[in-house]
Amino acid sequence: MLDIKFIKENVDLIKENNKSRRLDIDVNRLVTNYDQKLELQKQLESWRAEKNKYSKSKPNQAIIEKLKMLGEAMSVHEQKIRLIEEEITNLIYQIPNLNMPDVPEGPDETGNIVVRSWGEKKKFDFEIKDHMELGRNLDIIDTEISSKVAGTRFNYLKNEAVFIQFALVQYVFNILTSQDELDKIARKFEIKINTKPFVPVLPPDMIKPDVYRKMARLNEGDEDKYYFKKDDLYLIGSAEHTIGPMHMDEIIKESAMPIRYIGYSTAFRREAGAYGKDTKGIFRVHQFDKLEMESFCLPEDSVNEQNFIVAIQEYLVQGLELPYQVVKICTGDMGKPDARQLDIETWMPGQDKYRETHTADLMTDYQSRRLNTKVKRTDGKIEYVHMNDATAFAIGRILIALLENNQEADGSVNMPLVLQRYLPFKKINKK
Repeated sequence: MLDIKFIKENVDLIKENNKSRRLDIDVNRLVTNYDQKLELQKQLESWRAEKNKYSKSKPNQAIIEKLKMLGEAMSVHEQKIRLIEEEITNLIYQIPNLNMPDVPEGPDETGNIVVRSWGEKKKFDFEIKDHMELGRNLDIIDTEISSKVAGTRFNYLKNEAVFIQFALVQYVFNILTSQDELDKIARKFEIKINTKPFVPVLPPDMIKPDVYRKMARLNEGDEDKYYFKKDDLYLIGSAEHTIGPMHMDEIIKESAMPIRYIGYSTAFRREAGAYGKDTKGIFRVHQFDKLEMESFCLPEDSVNEQNFIVAIQEYLVQGLELPYQVVKICTGDMGKPDARQLDIETWMPGQDKYRETHTADLMTDYQSRRLNTKVKRTDGKIEYVHMNDATAFAIGRILIALLENNQEADGSVNMPLVLQRYLPFKKINKK
């Protein structure tokens, strides 16, 4: 969330920013409530001081009556403050992060801008197959049995696909936990940055509602999340949802920054807003496994940190020899917590288009303010950290790209060299 004092001092800026995000939020009401809260607190403090003064006096009937009256008045005011604070929290949680200056203006995904591309699209001299036809023929993807067992938008990965999944995990973990590999990436993309390695994490797959809200990833009436009422827990939609709160209510020493994590988890999504989209195959499903990066850094380093994370994403995809493009997301398509968002879209021949496989989100202090995650500077100053999260690999989507880009005329699929060291095969052949 944004600082309420900043909102009060920059109402017009906040309104314009909300408009660019296609959001209609009553900023005036928020400011009015905040001012009212301050007045109530001022009166409450006055009564509290008066009550303390009377409490030190020799008790008599008049003083007892006065103390009783003050106590009742204070109780009423405290209740008013609690109600106003609830409305302030509700309104301030709706306000999105401020757009960074280089974020393009646009109403929706049509306003996104391709900033660079890499790799040549392979030219096939035979009729290509999509990932589902390849998956069925090679006996590595099954959606028919999963439909019987769990319903639509689920799948089984079998045989070589399982080996590929864990090869991808090893590939990512070996690079992101290596100082030498990260140094190489920084040099390749000409980024001057502390190349401190990522800490590998297997986080919980469930999260408390209040923590989910502090991560700005849960909104009231959100139909895209799986919720267990009896336990009052949600299934996470991505590993960063439970990695981001790891330093909740903590003050980190400046010397420890940046802190970087690479997490692996299952992600659960209802895809409630995607009715009729990508119903065929494993591109958009209710359950999938994902490798996710999360970082905590100093405010002045956060843009460079995001650029470094995108460089890591590009390095990983280049290693798989998959053509892709980097896309700068516009104001109308960007997530509410994001100040700046970059996506990678990987070429998928079976769909004859680039499809989103990676996202990199810079949240500045939008999440850390809710989570109360701070850094203590060497000079003693304490401030909120900045946070980034980004996809390393969403397994299903990158598997689609691997299968479709590396298929041969006989229906077999070659594996890229970087994965072969983790695999007991170099090619998937028809059974």
